Amino acid sequence: MTHLVLASRSPRRAEILTQLGVAFIVDAANLDESPVEGESPREHVLRLATAKCLSVATRHGANAVVLGADTTVDVDGEIFGTPRDIDDARQMLLRLAGRTHHVHTAVCVTGYRPGYRPGHEPGHQPGEQTSYQAVLDSATVTMTPIAADALEQYLLTGESLDKAGAYAVQGKAGVFVAQVSGDLSTVIGLPIPLVQQLLRPFGLLPPQPRP
Repeated sequence: MTHLVLASRSPRRAEILTQLGVAFIVDAANLDESPVEGESPREHVLRLATAKCLSVATRHGANAVVLGADTTVDVDGEIFGTPRDIDDARQMLLRLAGRTHHVHTAVCVTGYRPGYRPGHEPGHQPGEQTSYQAVLDSATVTMTPIAADALEQYLLTGESLDKAGAYAVQGKAGVFVAQVSGDLSTVIGLPIPLVQQLLRPFGLLPPQPRP
């Protein structure tokens, strides 16, 4: 029976899959996520999502569908990943305060699709492993100016240390967010429309209720 493997230890991504009613196991990739010189933020997240997915897929058999994802904050083409420490988080948030930035999340899926019919898709046979699919969605986030004492109080929560751009839009940093343009789940770290698009061919989504 086909099962889903989430190649991420992110609790936010796990929560989104759970909300979608998708059963899964977690097997996080352990990769160097440093940007490559000259790499754009979009190229960065697509590369890492794909690398996570394909790396973890080598540890699983034919019944596994593997989903990898990566998120980055884009400030004028500069990549804001996970902060190194509190001071790095502080500097990121000071750069983000009072302005608009982009958030890019890429999702990659690979696995064996059930029910292929010869000739239905050129080059595929029933049960054959498909090549991976990697797609990206972007949103923009406008942040309010952040008072110095509010910033320090937020940093003390520790929430910023494992978040791209040093903030969680769905967490305590929500008070700093004036507007989100695009899908909120993209900013959180797993775009729901893309996940549905990628998992539907594998039969992993729960059936939709009939009207």
